[in-house]
Amino acid sequence: MKVEALKQRLDRNRPMTSVTIRMPEDVVEDLKRVAPLLGFSGYQPLIRAYIGQGLRVDLERFEGETVTALVASLKRRGVSDSVIEEALSEVAHATSN
Repeated sequence: MKVEALKQRLDRNRPMTSVTIRMPEDVVEDLKRVAPLLGFSGYQPLIRAYIGQGLRVDLERFEGETVTALVASLKRRGVSDSVIEEALSEVAHATSN
């Protein structure tokens, strides 16, 4: 994830919107029971955390697949492995700063 996007995700004051979702009552009761045990103020923040975790996993997977497809495309166009590795290393170094 890009640094700027990560900063926005960590902003506690970012805009929120209401979403209505139907869930089984027993699941909501379990969420209410588990939330304080995990340090959440209520079940809704716990739901947001669960959704955020799953979303980050999927985003990473899709972004990884995009990079893999890009590398394969570059190789098909004759770009050498050393040039690709150098570029990937450069990007990894730049995003870690």
